Amino acid sequence: MVSDLVNEKRDTATVTRAERTREGRTYLPYCDILERENELLIHADLPGVRTEDIDINYERGLLTLQGRVDPRREDRRFLMREYGVGDYHRSFEVGEGIDASRIEAEVKDGVLTLHLPKTESIRPRKIAVRSA
Repeated sequence: MVSDLVNEKRDTATVTRAERTREGRTYLPYCDILERENELLIHADLPGVRTEDIDINYERGLLTLQGRVDPRREDRRFLMREYGVGDYHRSFEVGEGIDASRIEAEVKDGVLTLHLPKTESIRPRKIAVRSA
């Protein structure tokens, strides 16, 4: 299942990307993906994004994460500015083995956690062996 996960870093000729309607920087959030027996688990770093500014969509095997960050206050005098401020966007091809009706997400301390439950048909199952 994890081998089905392909991030956006593929050949740009094969990947289409939506045009942005909001100006400013867009960052690719760092993600960890774990495969468990019954689900895929994704942790995505979204610092500065409020819960209400996160959009998650799953359609036909494509999972898209978007996080909007409010612009930096410009009424401050910075001695140094290294921290970039901008929105986050990341897409994954997950495949059709996910039960979309049971996907859950929570965010804590700037880390989004997504639970993508596997459908029964792709879960591993133990086969009992009988003696003849």
